[in-house]
Amino acid sequence: MVSDHSQRFPDFDASPSSASSHAPESPSNLAEGPDQTAHPTDDLDQLLSILPLPLGRKLATHPQRHNLVEVILDLGRLPEARFFVGAEYLAEVPVSHADLEHCIQRVGTFGDDNRAGIEKTLHRISAMRNRSGLIIGLTCRVGRAVFGTIGMIRDLVETGKSILMLGRPGVGKTTALREIARVLADDLEKRVVIIDTSNEIAGDGDIPHPAIGRARRMQVAHPEEQHRVMIEAVENHMPEVIVIDEIGTELEALAARTIAERGVQLVGTAHGNRLENLVKNPTLSDLIGGIQSVTLGDEEARRRGSQKSVLERKAPPTFDIAIEMLERQRWAIHDDVSLTIDNLLRGRQPGLQIRALDDQQKVVITHELPSSGREVNRPSRLGLGWRSTGQMVPLPVSQPPLRIYGDSNSATLPSTASSAALEEPDSRFGDLLEQTPTSPRVGPNGEDVLRLYPYGISRYHLDRLIQTLHLPVILTKDLDSADAILALRSHGKGQSKLRHIAEGRHLPVHLVKSNSIPQITRALQRLLDLEDDPTSLNLDIFSRSGADDELEALEEARLAVEQIVIPKGQPVELLPRSAPIRKMQHELAEHYRLKSLSCGEEPHRRLRIYPA
Repeated sequence: MVSDHSQRFPDFDASPSSASSHAPESPSNLAEGPDQTAHPTDDLDQLLSILPLPLGRKLATHPQRHNLVEVILDLGRLPEARFFVGAEYLAEVPVSHADLEHCIQRVGTFGDDNRAGIEKTLHRISAMRNRSGLIIGLTCRVGRAVFGTIGMIRDLVETGKSILMLGRPGVGKTTALREIARVLADDLEKRVVIIDTSNEIAGDGDIPHPAIGRARRMQVAHPEEQHRVMIEAVENHMPEVIVIDEIGTELEALAARTIAERGVQLVGTAHGNRLENLVKNPTLSDLIGGIQSVTLGDEEARRRGSQKSVLERKAPPTFDIAIEMLERQRWAIHDDVSLTIDNLLRGRQPGLQIRALDDQQKVVITHELPSSGREVNRPSRLGLGWRSTGQMVPLPVSQPPLRIYGDSNSATLPSTASSAALEEPDSRFGDLLEQTPTSPRVGPNGEDVLRLYPYGISRYHLDRLIQTLHLPVILTKDLDSADAILALRSHGKGQSKLRHIAEGRHLPVHLVKSNSIPQITRALQRLLDLEDDPTSLNLDIFSRSGADDELEALEEARLAVEQIVIPKGQPVELLPRSAPIRKMQHELAEHYRLKSLSCGEEPHRRLRIYPA
């Protein structure tokens, strides 16, 4: 579903099929008008001129020449042309040493990274060598300058924040990087310096390709020296923006952090398809803040429902915005990298902002929920939920004493929250203020859904009760969208910060004595204003695995209670059972508000249920 804030950016044609071959253009020509910037420039004829004559002639008249991606020449194999869709052989004669030498003599010098180029073009020629260092294969990749290709993210580029672009090889990262450099230099009139390690951004030769506009280009003699050139660019040339392609080593990641800390905007690409890849990559994790292991206290680990040893972000990310290039015309945007990384480290998949081009070349912005993979609108939080329907009345603005609902007795807490306390909550309650993807507000039968924030309550019991009893309840970790808080009495009475935060948001706090199923069941019934009928129950909520022996023991206890203990007022001893099953029978007796004790010795230990 398309969100209401879909935007229309200036039209442009970014499809590969619309590519056309042009001679190299001067900077003045590139700025003449919109028609000049609406089509890619690929200088394809110059790439074809380095190929053996029969291959060049065949590709020059090929109907799919404008969709050409690369030409593969491997010694002893048939020459192959690869297009955006499909591939085909160009000849029936295998590639010879003479064919390879013909190409090598017509390109620039191969560097330490086995890459060369054609002067004043964006094409890249990559070599494969044997163990003796002789070239036995060439990959001749077409380089295209696609003007207007960053229309989907131009608003992000103009913010001045550092941007990291991720994606699989061939998805268009370098093309987008080149266009970003041109827009920043020409349209926004910033001082832009490109660190061009393999001459892939601005082309081969000493004169950079016109596609980068007024941006300056620094070449790198050896790939392993890229991090030093990055620092040199900042120290010597006073840039406002540094553009880097393929950050791949720890030294380059550290250099990028140093540049960002000096107030220079960074735009770069890194090896990896998604942000999750960088989290798992110790070499490049510093780009997103670095990862460290920390040990939580008992209370914090219990509140989070996690282990005591967890992973957390070590520092602010080097890049503020991350863009995952899923396809050529479909990108996922993370406009707050720090929030995304924090969610990933806590095991939550963040929602994605998806930007894509439709058939009319309009930029459509949608939001994708990770739980279902659907794209939905993000509705406003205001005017939704039980409180807005009048079924749960918020506390008056005058802030009277906060009412805490307990299992048997109610407690009144003084209203002592101050505005300062609400503005700067305790760090231990960070999860209380975290946002989660928007969930539906209507149940399966059309009833209003209660959004419940559990604190210290067994998530397993809650999920099981909600699913088994089909309750219209959604558990949330976003206190701003919650309708009520459910907490253990031992936690709720001793946590003043929880009371302050709940009071500031006019949220009722319901307390339960223990984490037992009957206690939680009655609390949910009170919250939903359901009738509390002890004789109406589902045995599945007490069973752990749903095994026949568990259900048989629970049915035995139910019949004993309903046919003997309650009507006749007599105690009943049940059959001997194992300890886990006796625990289930204890919970069942508690559901009827009856006392039960275990008696006897193993293996004949059994449950005795007493009348009220």
